Amino acid sequence: MKRFISIFIIAVSAVCLVMLSKESFPPWISAGFIPESIAISSIANAAEKGLKAGMIDPKTGKKIKYWAAPMDPKYIRNEPGKSPMGMDLVPVYEEEGDEKEPASLIRIDPVTTQNMGVRIKPVVRKILTKEIRTFGNITYDERKIYTVNIKFSGWIEKLHVSFVGERVKKGQPLFDIYSPELVTAQEEYLLALKQYKEFSARKYSVMLENAEFLLRAARTRLQYWDLSDTQIKTIGKFGKVNKTLTIHSPADGVVIKKTAFQGHFVKAGAHQYEIADLSTVWVDVDIYEYEFPWIKKGMTADMELSYVPGRRFTGKVLFIYPFLSAKTRTARIRLEFPNPDFELKPDMYANIYLKSVMAEKSLVIPQEAVIDSGLRKIVFVSLGKGKFQPREVKLGVEGNHNEYQVLEGLKEGENIVVSGQFMLDSESRLREAIQKMLEVQASQEGGKPGNVQDENEDPDMEMNDMTMDEGDDLDMEGVSMDDMSEKSVKPSLK
Repeated sequence: MKRFISIFIIAVSAVCLVMLSKESFPPWISAGFIPESIAISSIANAAEKGLKAGMIDPKTGKKIKYWAAPMDPKYIRNEPGKSPMGMDLVPVYEEEGDEKEPASLIRIDPVTTQNMGVRIKPVVRKILTKEIRTFGNITYDERKIYTVNIKFSGWIEKLHVSFVGERVKKGQPLFDIYSPELVTAQEEYLLALKQYKEFSARKYSVMLENAEFLLRAARTRLQYWDLSDTQIKTIGKFGKVNKTLTIHSPADGVVIKKTAFQGHFVKAGAHQYEIADLSTVWVDVDIYEYEFPWIKKGMTADMELSYVPGRRFTGKVLFIYPFLSAKTRTARIRLEFPNPDFELKPDMYANIYLKSVMAEKSLVIPQEAVIDSGLRKIVFVSLGKGKFQPREVKLGVEGNHNEYQVLEGLKEGENIVVSGQFMLDSESRLREAIQKMLEVQASQEGGKPGNVQDENEDPDMEMNDMTMDEGDDLDMEGVSMDDMSEKSVKPSLK
């Protein structure tokens, strides 16, 4: 009696499962996301006896390709039947031109395409631009920094420029210095000049040559000590030795460093002043590795300062450093900006805008259209009439508004999917996998297309193998639902 009850429970469960399968399709079917070749309304037709893969369905007039499980598309058969979950297999029909089209191509009806939110845009050819925004630090133009020192030792007797930050002109006096060595050199020059004049007047040719040689040596010594020709001529004109020598500024600029003090003894070669010409300034900025293709020497750069709102200064890229920072993986570039009004001050922070343009017009697609697997990049191309084909592309640099340059794989004017392509990618991969399974099965000896055994299916668990012993009957009198528990004895399987 308990065996009858168990058999009844299994039979009732199977009937409920079949009824449930007719009303509860998987999400990808109920949502409409199935190929156009699968007709849900023809499930009953597929159950008719005699229909097999390769035959024409009399109700639809289409050739049956195979049957697939609604919940597991990889479970395919060449005739109607049940899936391992007890659901009716769904017929898949061949469409016109299937044999000429790649297995990865899919068809989606317009209603389903709209429900999926698929958006399409054309591939355009235009100038790809890139604007890089970064920050920088204003610094001195190193080509216009001058140091003031002397080539002899002495004492500073008077300072003409006494503080840092003072603006000076070229030739402006900086300080006066007394040096015994300089006084001796002036005396030697005056003596040589006097002898040269005497021998020149007496026309002693032999002595005149020696006097001329000594005069040139004395003059050269003063020149090596940075006395100007005007100062040397003044010494010879008045015939008087100057106790101090005035040191002048070598260029226009601002004093940025000063070690000279009145009364100090200074040694030869010691720097007394540093003067920077601020008519042009440099700005050092850092950029990332992926931005390298956009940076070129001489390109225009714009700069904004927080204390001058609404105004942009225009400069150019002067130099690109040939190495990277190991910690930040960035490279430094040097910008040059004119500074005629001295508004740009060293050590200021600035916002930098670098705008670069590709040399030629390029094919451009939005970033959202690309499926990047890491090994390859896929774009879905709309072929019209609900057909979509995956296409591998080769991309170039990334421009503004998340746009990519296309090097290979697409043509101008082709329509590509920019939204919903991940669902298309899943369906395309599934179709391609099923096609390979069918090809392998068809190549096997005696194999029929579509007979692919699912690895999760247990061949021993078939309802046809279940039998009842003779003498058993289904007497349900006195049986209640409470008696149907997990302790029931399992029916025997033969």
